[in-house]
Amino acid sequence: MTTGLESQVSGNLSARELQIVELVSAGLTNQEIAEDLEISKRTVDNHISNILTKTATSNRVALVRWALQWGKVCIDEVNCCTLPIAPPQTPPHLEV
Repeated sequence: MTTGLESQVSGNLSARELQIVELVSAGLTNQEIAEDLEISKRTVDNHISNILTKTATSNRVALVRWALQWGKVCIDEVNCCTLPIAPPQTPPHLEV
């Protein structure tokens, strides 16, 4: 069972919903998102409605703020949610 904070942080968003959050954060309209994802605008409208409910936000601006606050999006390399991963190194004593 998730706590209220855990639910707010994750928003319990699907991979598709997170993809849409990224596109909203990039400034795309619902029509542009639909064209980019090759789905109907109505489907995008439904996704965004569900996302707003799950994240307890009331509009797109609040959604972008939520996404930045919880590290769900990275805009212009500010507040990036992932760091580069260095390739694993073999310990010297195991090198051939």
